[in-house]
Amino acid sequence: MKNRRPILVGLSLFALFSISAQTQKIKKADEAYETFAYHDAIESYESLVAKGYEGREIYRNLGNSNYHNARYEDAASWYGKFFMETGSEDDAHPEMMYRYAQSLKSTGEYTAAETWMKKFEAAQNEDLRAEKFRSQPDYLERIEKMSGRYEISNLAINSPESDFAPSKLGETLIFSTARDTGKTFRNVHEWNNRSFLNLYKATPGTGGMYQNAVKLPKSMNKKTHESTTTFTRDGNTVYFTRNNSDDGRFERDDEGVSRLKIFRAEIDGDQWKNVTELPFNGDSYSSAHPTLSPDGRKLFFASDREGSHGASDIFVVEVNEDGTFGEPKNLGSKINTESRETFPFITDDNILYFASDGHPGLGGLDIFAVRIDGENISDIINLGKPVNGEQDDFSFYIDHDTNTGFFASNRKGGKGSDDIYSFKENRPIAFECKKTFGGIVRQGDGNLPLANVAFELIGPNGNVVSQSRTDAEGNFEFEVECNEGPELRLKASKKEFESYEMAIDIENIEDGRLLALNLKKEVIMAPKGTNLITYLKLEPIYFDLDKDVIRPDARHTMQMVIDYLKEYPQMKIEVQSHTDAKASDAYNMNLSARRAKNTEAYLIANGIADERISNKGFGESRLVNDCKDRNSCPDEKHQANRRSEFIVVD
Repeated sequence: MKNRRPILVGLSLFALFSISAQTQKIKKADEAYETFAYHDAIESYESLVAKGYEGREIYRNLGNSNYHNARYEDAASWYGKFFMETGSEDDAHPEMMYRYAQSLKSTGEYTAAETWMKKFEAAQNEDLRAEKFRSQPDYLERIEKMSGRYEISNLAINSPESDFAPSKLGETLIFSTARDTGKTFRNVHEWNNRSFLNLYKATPGTGGMYQNAVKLPKSMNKKTHESTTTFTRDGNTVYFTRNNSDDGRFERDDEGVSRLKIFRAEIDGDQWKNVTELPFNGDSYSSAHPTLSPDGRKLFFASDREGSHGASDIFVVEVNEDGTFGEPKNLGSKINTESRETFPFITDDNILYFASDGHPGLGGLDIFAVRIDGENISDIINLGKPVNGEQDDFSFYIDHDTNTGFFASNRKGGKGSDDIYSFKENRPIAFECKKTFGGIVRQGDGNLPLANVAFELIGPNGNVVSQSRTDAEGNFEFEVECNEGPELRLKASKKEFESYEMAIDIENIEDGRLLALNLKKEVIMAPKGTNLITYLKLEPIYFDLDKDVIRPDARHTMQMVIDYLKEYPQMKIEVQSHTDAKASDAYNMNLSARRAKNTEAYLIANGIADERISNKGFGESRLVNDCKDRNSCPDEKHQANRRSEFIVVD
């Protein structure tokens, strides 16, 4: 008995030591989190979790730390655990709901993201982001319509670290980089107390690429964070971002944060001299990422100063002829939200490009464009793919004389945490533009007008953009937003007449153009044994590899088959479905049977009586080409075999 007390005391001291050590680790992680050192916070919290210390606060802070470091997949995982641990999806955590939705988008989980956006909207009904989400339920379709306008290329000068904020001084590319420190963690989008960015330049090489990236002299690069340059048209003055500093040394606020400020300097050859801080900076908030209007009279920038709607807003300030400045003005709630609006860039024709994760987008920061004409602000347009993707896309720069430019992104496939991409714009953005076009429809090959012909403009996803119908004289007309295009199809249909389709490029069609169409009488009901896909000259119904669901691009063909079956209610068909030859015979037979059943179910769900349809799967027994095994053909050839057909049986 006498020997037990020292043992118990020893155990108690060990327990107290363990608790104390745990407390110190949590304190260290919390301190890193509170001072925006998110990379350090992640390491500390993950170490705690690995040792069994978990809980809502740790999950929340890990979610936020990863979100601010653009590690959206990890953020989504921790936010998911946070809400599971919370056990409630009430109004108490709306910002977590929003960030969770954004993180899910960045992993491609758009359906789940929409679910959480609806929860966020219910919790924060008057939030600007909720209003924008509510007003654009079809935002993914809108983004798709804007996509395909750019050709992009990763620059050879990128490093394994962060490279971003491209701008031009003459033909020289100026950009910001973290390559000097070898630190790949990301915090360039947050107001922070770290110094790891320097300014570099690169000269143009062959094929529009850049080469010979070298660091700018010490007069530009101090022991602080330098980034985001913009130059006057004559090349004699530069505005740039730098940490709050005293002769190149960090100055911090009461929270230990060195805020960002905008500076101006004169350019004399390879030197920047007379570096001065702009008067509207502050020690308790940040101002950063300046862009100068071509006439040099307005400076746009990002800031979290008083009067901001969210984490950062876009502001504008007048630059007077004597070099003084007016009062910064917030660009307002049409542009700014409760999230991040940052990295503005203004063009000769008053188009403002900026990055935001507050407007409906594809995930992370997306790049948007808006035309500003005095107090008039156009609709805000997401630039679409491939400039925007599921990760962060930001720091856009364009030369509208050449329709070329640059942006930065941390998308997969790059060389570093952020890379600079060059681009060529093949189609300009059309702001608030409408086109009118129409025509006349005649019967057969003659001149007799055809009344009551139904017209539809169909978008790239099969959605109906607009409708019209011919009058007694055979005339029809459309008025369409320019940004609905360019890949639209004009469809004309009338009972007992052959349907007609043609491609319409709204952006390039002449305003007021008249079309002349002739519709021929339709052929009599398809005979027994006919494949309606061939008979009606429709696009085939294809399936994705190992999938049995109807794809969005098949909806138009399905609708044409449905319409035809409704015109001939006595007709009966057999849905025959097939596979490629990549899997076993038994597996493919089962897969084709599922495809046939799902195709049949689609027809029934859209008004075709089930007694008129049968279905059968043929597996790989009826290949349309010589792709007889997995390795015999590229996938685009295998795709031709993954199909459904509609065979008239009665």
